Amino acid sequence: MLRNKATWLSFSAFLFDLCAVAGSWVVAYLLRFNGSIPDDFRAGAVRSLLWVLPVYGVMFRIFGLYRGMWVFASLPDLVRISKAVIAGALVAMVVSVLVQPSPIVPRSVLVVSPLFLFLAMGGSRALYRATKEFYLYGGLVAQGKPVVVLGAGNAGASLARELSRSSEWRLVGLLDDDVSKHGREIYGYKVLGSISELPRMAEELKTEYAIIAIPSASVDVQRRVATLCVRAGVRALVLPALTAVSQGQAFLSRVRQIDLEDLLGRDPVMIDTDHVEALLKNRVVMVTGAGGSIGSELCRQILRFGPVQLLAFDISEFSIYRLNEELSDRCPDVSVVPIIGDVKDSLLLDQVMARYSPHIVFHAAAYKHVPLMEEVNTWQAVRNNVLGTYRVARAAIRHDVAQFVLISTDKAVNPTNVMGASKRLAEMVCSSLQQQGARRTQFETVRFGNVLGSAGSVIPKFQEQIARGGPVTVTHPEITRFFMTIPEASQLVLQASSMGHGGEILILDMGKPVRIADLAHDLIRLYGFTEEQIRVVYTGLRPGEKLYEELLADDETTTRTPHPKLRIARAREVPDSLIDNLLPWLMQHRVPTDDEVRRDLRRWVAEYQPATSTALRSVPAPVTRVS
Repeated sequence: MLRNKATWLSFSAFLFDLCAVAGSWVVAYLLRFNGSIPDDFRAGAVRSLLWVLPVYGVMFRIFGLYRGMWVFASLPDLVRISKAVIAGALVAMVVSVLVQPSPIVPRSVLVVSPLFLFLAMGGSRALYRATKEFYLYGGLVAQGKPVVVLGAGNAGASLARELSRSSEWRLVGLLDDDVSKHGREIYGYKVLGSISELPRMAEELKTEYAIIAIPSASVDVQRRVATLCVRAGVRALVLPALTAVSQGQAFLSRVRQIDLEDLLGRDPVMIDTDHVEALLKNRVVMVTGAGGSIGSELCRQILRFGPVQLLAFDISEFSIYRLNEELSDRCPDVSVVPIIGDVKDSLLLDQVMARYSPHIVFHAAAYKHVPLMEEVNTWQAVRNNVLGTYRVARAAIRHDVAQFVLISTDKAVNPTNVMGASKRLAEMVCSSLQQQGARRTQFETVRFGNVLGSAGSVIPKFQEQIARGGPVTVTHPEITRFFMTIPEASQLVLQASSMGHGGEILILDMGKPVRIADLAHDLIRLYGFTEEQIRVVYTGLRPGEKLYEELLADDETTTRTPHPKLRIARAREVPDSLIDNLLPWLMQHRVPTDDEVRRDLRRWVAEYQPATSTALRSVPAPVTRVS
């Protein structure tokens, strides 16, 4: 039925165009003879239509005038019409010369009639589309929410065209930093000024919404514009990069709310997939701490490279259950083995590695919450982070695992807390094992800072506090942290693991540190609240916290790698006797007090300076305000 309807509509359009041919031919004769056509020429005009109509009809079909729909008529349709009309006019002239009708067809008719025909055919289609759009959208446009588009390039122009037909939005203007565009119009909408004028324009135009349509701009520019929107109290949406737009997909359908990642402005990560694929494809891969934020994302990224089997090891039953359900749905062709266990359980580790023979182990299992590990749980932090690392590493050596990758943290640099000191000691254990000449196992350490949205991080805490109506608690107005996204961190870990040669500490480029106070204020505005509605309260530094984190110790140096976001740190040598002296302390049959743990950690980690007994380091760090 639908096919019959389409055929009928196409045939109707064809008949209309033939009528337009006849009408324009007659009008051209009327103009030639000033409205009074002589009898012989009138009869000649009618006879000549017997060959003019077939000529144009054939040309209309050849140039495909009836593949499109009138309601969507646009410039390509007008181009096809012009080609068909010109071709028809040329053929009509040739036939007129060859046939030599009596009386002859006036030359002015052969020239003027195609012009009238083009106007009739193109105008009728444009009028039909305009009428249809007014009927569908005209009465609703004024009811939409007022919005301003930031960016008057190709993306902004396409959005303006789509917004003109939207019942949800009412475009009030565009802003662009290109001065040459100011005052110009795009699809009837004026470019009002620069993007920096958004706060004033939003107030004048009474709009609370803006769409950022600069997908090709640099990350810094997009971050600046997103922050401007947030601080202007405008609810911003963003049009992402257009590389993923499928053919025919509407721009407006891809617009999304801006999020914290837009405000932090991280460059997209490009990894050498060939090297990573060579490391992981058709291999058995083991991830400890697989249920955590980093561990689970590592599992997702690893599956992209076609391992033959993935061993997901974690102590949390619920985390492994959720991960196993997700990965089984996502990659049913890859065998995912969920293993519930403690990384300090040597018997279980030996059994797992003997049975599955992993090629590479990513050791992400750790206790990482600084305040929780600073008091009461200090000994558990040390045993899990240090003894757990040692036992997984020793099992890897015993079972000829080719590569062992330790996931470390920026808090291991000049640590002032137990968690950071324990992770630095874990790094030293891996370095010691490499120095002792592990037969076939290559040890790498990858060190990075905070990740957005990880369990226990500040961002989910802020979001929960905002949802409760505040206040949002920040420890100190000048505290800064490095941030990157979980997928970015995981991809760089895989890249780093494919580049090491054994014993290196690889540093991820974390960008510039961000003030947590700025982050809190921007997050409040991002959720549509004012600082009067949700306050920011400073609570003071917690036990073990530093005002800023570092990625390199004072006497460490770095060297470049082929990847721009990875560097290699050469840490200080560790004593050959480290492990022999360390193991009796880790395996003692008593639980030391917190003070004893801190005292003994200073024996092993010389750069460890507990914040509880020394003043916070006061060396100024470069600060990036999210602006």
